[in-house]
Amino acid sequence: MATLADVARHAGVSTATASRIINGSSKPVAEALRQRVLAAVAELKYVPNAHAQMLARSHRSAVGVIVHDVSDPYFAEITRGLQRVAEADGRLAIICNSYRQPDREMEYIDLLHAHQVAAIVIAGSGYADEATAARLDDRLRAFESSGGRIAVIGRHEHTGDAVLPDNEGGAFLAASHLFDLGHTEIAVIAGPPALTTTIDRLDGIGRAIRKYRAKVPKSRIMHSDFTRDGGAAATTQLFTDFPEVTAIAALNDSMAVGALAALRNAGRRLNVIGFDDMPIARDVTPSLTSVRLPLTELGERAMRLALDTSSEGPRTERVSAELVPRESTWAI
Repeated sequence: MATLADVARHAGVSTATASRIINGSSKPVAEALRQRVLAAVAELKYVPNAHAQMLARSHRSAVGVIVHDVSDPYFAEITRGLQRVAEADGRLAIICNSYRQPDREMEYIDLLHAHQVAAIVIAGSGYADEATAARLDDRLRAFESSGGRIAVIGRHEHTGDAVLPDNEGGAFLAASHLFDLGHTEIAVIAGPPALTTTIDRLDGIGRAIRKYRAKVPKSRIMHSDFTRDGGAAATTQLFTDFPEVTAIAALNDSMAVGALAALRNAGRRLNVIGFDDMPIARDVTPSLTSVRLPLTELGERAMRLALDTSSEGPRTERVSAELVPRESTWAI
């Protein structure tokens, strides 16, 4: 692998001159000299050291993105938006999967800090545990103190730029839809109780229950892991323990798809509503009624906030939810 010294020697210039030309220094240089160095770079197939360039330019060219799992369709859609804006700004997006492990998330923040990324976007849910949230906030503040920028998607302890999807309002729409269709015996499949997203969506379900003066026993609210298999297992348990249930509110689409599969395998037919309105919601059978969040837009907005240095104060952008009725829900 060619080095900077090799390029300088091949072009017949000093190493300092070669470095200035390769790293885009503002110091004037003769055009013929610049072309000679660039020709040497091409001939030797020289690849500049990213860290050296960052120091030379005082420009952080990379941004960090921490998601729970980029293979999850929810985070895949958000990541698409994040990368689109980062690429347009000439930034390299480094995607990190935390798998909902707070310690791993903090390790990634430290690692991205060490690599001097320009910004970090936290695209996963916040944590309900105060001690965990405080530890995470300490890491983020340390990164900000070094000149880095932070933006979060969802409700987090950290005070700063945030894009907040209306999880509470969306869940209220989901439960209200079932009650409006005449269902009184409903069950809920929620995500991990340690996540703020789960708490907010359950709050929305609770508000609808109070509005309609319905009764949903706590035993009919089951927690899973926001996965298809988790939704299938919870649904099997629900229709075994509560045969009177006529409708299930699954608090994300992956669990709702699992619920539909479990019902189909058991020869049962219940109403199912999901949340997020991922692309697959239109293609499953029956097509899935869901609450739509503009997932790609969430990512785009968060990355714009992270890269926008025009405002010093914390900014919050709220994103509303929308009910999308399909074949998986009907009136009784």
